[in-house]
Amino acid sequence: MKILLSAIYPYVYLLLFLTIPFEDYIRALPNILLGILVVVFPFVVKKEDFKKIDSSLIFLLLLFFGYLFVNSALSDSLEDDFTIIKKVLIAVGLVVLYIPVRDFDKIKKAILFSSVAAIVFSVINIVILTNTLQDFHFGDSPMVIEALLVDRLYLGLLSVLSILVSYSLMLPKFHPKNRYYLANIIINILFLFLISTKIALLLLVCLLLLRQLYGSKKNIRIPILLVIVAVLGTLFYIGFRDKNDKKPSLLTSLATNTMTWELRSETWQCGWQIAQQGEVNWTGIGFYNTKDQLVSCYENITNSNKRQNFINKRYNTHNQFLDFYVSAGLIGFLLFSILIIALFVKNRNHYFPIALLFSLIAYCMVENVFHRQIGAYYIGFILIVLVSNKMVVQNKPIKEV
Repeated sequence: MKILLSAIYPYVYLLLFLTIPFEDYIRALPNILLGILVVVFPFVVKKEDFKKIDSSLIFLLLLFFGYLFVNSALSDSLEDDFTIIKKVLIAVGLVVLYIPVRDFDKIKKAILFSSVAAIVFSVINIVILTNTLQDFHFGDSPMVIEALLVDRLYLGLLSVLSILVSYSLMLPKFHPKNRYYLANIIINILFLFLISTKIALLLLVCLLLLRQLYGSKKNIRIPILLVIVAVLGTLFYIGFRDKNDKKPSLLTSLATNTMTWELRSETWQCGWQIAQQGEVNWTGIGFYNTKDQLVSCYENITNSNKRQNFINKRYNTHNQFLDFYVSAGLIGFLLFSILIIALFVKNRNHYFPIALLFSLIAYCMVENVFHRQIGAYYIGFILIVLVSNKMVVQNKPIKEV
């Protein structure tokens, strides 16, 4: 029986990642698969399996989650805050449940297949809309967003993960499989342009620049990187400067000409106002109470339609670092920051995990990733790579000529 469970366990784990983008349509299935993994885990895990996980990093991860749980319990807000804490537990749980899985490449490929499936589903919906609606606009439009399988931001995150996974799986010399990974990279990049997700596209540019710090011929790569950064900075701040405005018009347009900029600027401002109230916030006011405080702040919005929309939807801070500071206090913020720093120190010599960590930080700057179950799942995938000892062996830096 144990042999059978050990054989089935990795495929259940793989199926979990395949179904994540379709959670709105098969919401119960990911939870069922997660429950199966929890029940089977004690019967398939072996003592030697724990060697694949960095003990110090997993300790920091568990310490962070433990603090959130205990802090909410002591402040009598656990019942209200458990919906958020439960999602943090999902990310932590995925790391623990990964321990018996011996072939991580299968999990990587599950990310690839799920991204392709999500793209196909979304493109089919977009094609149907173009044939049924006369006034259809591509790019940053409500119609395109409604046609997508999941929220555009998380679909962008999935595409970024798929691109990074494809790159990590490509062999340094010619191999027939490389053409499929390259095709997947191209498909995902084109899709990101189709849905016009500026966050994911800007992140990919940053990851491309980051790549220049790894591999051979650093004496050539680093000067080229510095030149590119200098040129881009010059173009943004000098070459495209509006004569009637002190700010660069192109940079302003890139940042503000999105459907979500107004939302984020408002939530960030209210979140920062709450953070500045009173003395140093050591233990936080709780996740649920944070939303209540934000709603109170939204009542000061002058535009009545906008004010009512913000109040009805109870928008969160849209910044995970700010959310942890306000909700879990300075202690929670510091524990999360220390975890990020420790993950960087451990993986700093390897591009793939550092690129994933960079992606995690980038999305935490613009979204409360632990407020959505799909976000918790993908953060869990990133954490698996970052805390695993075997990732260094499985993902050796690609030597380039």
